[in-house]
Amino acid sequence: MEEIVKTLPQHTSSWSKGRLTYCMYEGFWMTKRFHEGVTNLAQQSYKAQPNDVFLCSSPKTGTTWLKALALAIVTRNKFDESNSPLLRTTPHDFLRHLEVDPKQSEENQNSSFPLVATHLPYALLPKSVVTSTCKIVYIYRNIKDVVASHYHFEREKIKLSVEDAPFEEAFHEFCQGISNFGPYWDHILGYWKASLERPGTILFLKYEDLKRDPMSHVKTLAEFIGYPFSREEENAGVVENIINLCSFKNLSNLEVNKTGSFLALNTVVENRTFFRKATDGDWENYFTDEMKEKIDKLIYQKMSGTGLILT
Repeated sequence: MEEIVKTLPQHTSSWSKGRLTYCMYEGFWMTKRFHEGVTNLAQQSYKAQPNDVFLCSSPKTGTTWLKALALAIVTRNKFDESNSPLLRTTPHDFLRHLEVDPKQSEENQNSSFPLVATHLPYALLPKSVVTSTCKIVYIYRNIKDVVASHYHFEREKIKLSVEDAPFEEAFHEFCQGISNFGPYWDHILGYWKASLERPGTILFLKYEDLKRDPMSHVKTLAEFIGYPFSREEENAGVVENIINLCSFKNLSNLEVNKTGSFLALNTVVENRTFFRKATDGDWENYFTDEMKEKIDKLIYQKMSGTGLILT
C-alpha cells in the first residue's frame, strides 16, 4: 500500500505544519489512512444488499446528526430516549464508516441492520451499491460553514492551536479542492447527478433545511428509508422525542461525547471533536470580504445550472 501511495499525487498542507498529507485517488483527495480503507476494503469486498440504506456525506456536513437520527429511527421499537445506545456510544462508533470498518457493516447486514455510513464519493462506492436497489440518503451543507468546520476538525486532530494554524491558508487550500474526500463540489455533484438518473433511490437533505424544520424532514427521512412513523407514534410524540434525543444540545452534553474516544484506522479520535458548535453562519467569524467574494464566485462557477445552492 505504501508503494501505491507513492505513485499518487500528494499534497502536504502548509497550515498543518507538515502533519496533514493528502493523496489524490480517482479525482478525489483523501488522507493516506482513508486511501487504504477505500482501495483495500470498501471497493473490493463489500456486497450491498437490496435493503441497505447508505448514509452518505462529505465530511463536516451534518454526518453525526444524520447518523444519530437514522439510528434512532431504525431502532425505535427496541430503544427509546431513556435507553438508546446513543446515550452511551457516539454515533460514529456505533455506526462506523464503511471505509473505516467494512467488517462491522457486513456484521450489521447479517443481523438485518440496514444502515451503512460512508464519506465515499459516488464514483468510489462499491459497484454492488450502484447496481443495487438500496436507498441512499445524502446530506450537504452551506460550503462556507463546511470550510470553517473542516478547518477546526482537522486542526483538532493534529493538535494545533488556531494561532499556529492559519485559517487563510486552509481556506485557499479548500478552494483548490483539497479536503478529505474533496473537492467538496464534485462530491455533491456526483450524488446529485446520480439522483437524476436514479429517481426514488437517492434522498437529498440540506443541513440548514433539517435545522429549520426538523419535524417534516425527519418524517420524510423515516418514510424514505422504510421506517415510517404511524399516526399513533406521531400522536404519542415519538418524532419529537427522536429529534430531542439527537439534538446537538443533548448529544454534546453526554459524558461519552465529552470525554470518550474511539479507534478509526489506527487513529484515536476524540468524540468531542464531532461536537463543536453546529451553528449556521459560524464562517462569518473567519472569512474576510475577499474570501467571501472568492468562494461565492467559485461556487457559482461550479454549481451554475445544477439547481443546488451551496452558499
